Amino acid sequence: MDEEAILHELGKRIRTQRKRIGLSQEQLALVAGVDRSYYGAVERGERNITFLVLYRLCLALKCDVALLTTGLPPAISRRA
Repeated sequence: MDEEAILHELGKRIRTQRKRIGLSQEQLALVAGVDRSYYGAVERGERNITFLVLYRLCLALKCDVALLTTGLPPAISRRA
């Protein structure tokens, strides 16, 4: 799985959890303290978010980081 696919999968998992708890993108972005358009890009897998942003999203999503990341393979290392 390449890095782009990993980001898409993470975004999909975040979207699923957001819908599970019944929040709109705008509501979740507000609670997590991120810009709504930035959050939309996260769900689409277009942003490589920092751990701290992921943590804030998980607080807003009322879930553990592990729920969203378990089973994601590590990024392919690039050798020089």
